[in-house]
Amino acid sequence: MHQATLCLLIKGNKILLAMKKRGFGAGRWNGAGGKFDSDKGDKNILDAAIRETKEEIGVEVKNPEKVGLFHFKFAHKPEWNQDVSLFVAKEWLGIPVESEEMMPQWFSMDKIPYDSMWPDDIHWLPHVLKGKKLEASFLFDQADKILDYNLKIVEAI
Repeated sequence: MHQATLCLLIKGNKILLAMKKRGFGAGRWNGAGGKFDSDKGDKNILDAAIRETKEEIGVEVKNPEKVGLFHFKFAHKPEWNQDVSLFVAKEWLGIPVESEEMMPQWFSMDKIPYDSMWPDDIHWLPHVLKGKKLEASFLFDQADKILDYNLKIVEAI
C-alpha cells in the first residue's frame, strides 16, 4: 500500500481546498497532499504532509494535527490503493498560492463543493470539521463510485 497524506487548512469558519490540475484526482477539489517519499527527505508521514503542502500550495504548516487514517482501495486498479493520513492545520507560514499542480481557494464551511470532490469526502469531512478523529476504508469502482465503506470515530489516531 502506498503511504500518502492529505492536509486541510482551517481558518475560522473557512476551509482551504485546492483544485487538482493534473495527475491522480485532477478536476477535483481536495486538500494538499501526496505520497510519502524518503528520496525527498521524508522521515515519517508528518514530514510528507508538511513537504507536500509546501510544494502544492506554498505554505509551511505549523503543528498539524493527525485526525484521520483512510484506507482507499480501487477494485479495478490495485496499484492505486493507498493508506492516507489526514492532517488539519490551523497555523502556517505564507499565503496559499497556485502551483503547477493545485489551485487553492477558501470555502465557507457551509458552501463546501462536495459535488466536485471525491465521493468519500461527504462521508468523513463533516466529522472532521466538528473536531472528530476517524478511521475509514473506502472501496471504489472504475468510475470512482463507492462500492463499500466503513467509518468509525476514534479517540486517537
